[in-house]
Amino acid sequence: MTTPYDPAQNQPGQQLMPPTAQFQQVPAGQFPPAPGQYPPPPLGQFPPPPAAKKRPSWLLPTLIGVGVFVLLCCGGSLVIGLTSDDNNTDGVSASKDIPAVNPSTSAPSAAAPAPTTSSAAPAPAKTTAAPAPAKPKTFGIGDKVRGGDFEFTVNSVKCGISTVGSSYFNHKAQGTFCRISVTAKNVTKGAHLFHADGTITAQDASGREFDVDGEAAIYGNDDAKGFLDKINPGNSVKANVYFDVPKGTKLKTITFDAGLFTMAEDAVVTL
Repeated sequence: MTTPYDPAQNQPGQQLMPPTAQFQQVPAGQFPPAPGQYPPPPLGQFPPPPAAKKRPSWLLPTLIGVGVFVLLCCGGSLVIGLTSDDNNTDGVSASKDIPAVNPSTSAPSAAAPAPTTSSAAPAPAKTTAAPAPAKPKTFGIGDKVRGGDFEFTVNSVKCGISTVGSSYFNHKAQGTFCRISVTAKNVTKGAHLFHADGTITAQDASGREFDVDGEAAIYGNDDAKGFLDKINPGNSVKANVYFDVPKGTKLKTITFDAGLFTMAEDAVVTL
């Protein structure tokens, strides 16, 4: 479509410009630079570097002067301080830093006698012997010994008896009889049965053990004392106990059995 001709555009005295002369010719594919910007350089060329800014001519002398001033102020005080430290170090008294040496304590006295060593051997240390174990107490004729529920006393001993009883009722020994007179006392709080047979035994020097002859005890005691006697607390019974032993045998000890149901130990009497 064609623009109509405007007669005002062709005023007298004005040079006519073609429409294309009003805009800068830009190659294809590029845009015209914005106002205030440099046009892009031609292809294959780089823009020149910006010009370096010059330092003020007064900056370097000023920095040098400040450095000299600081050195004079600080360095002088440092030199003075070091000098005063050296003077103090040199003037220290020896009496303050180094303690005085006492000749009486630093060196050994010449008059002190030298230690002497004894040639005698040291005395052996005293050793305390362990106390000997206490021997068990031995009982003899006439002593009271505890055997189970009873307290026994051996009153007398006689051996060499061949027959026990009367001329009509008697009991003869196989070897010979040893008669032991014994007293049995009940020391508990209840009645107990005393039977010499099985409670009392005799031993000779060679270790042979002899039991009581119960039949001889019947003939040798009044009212069969010592044979199944029931004794109340605090009461006692005196009876003859007979042992049938070989002729010439000498009894050494009499043992009273404490019984199976007691924690007491057997009592032994030396004849």
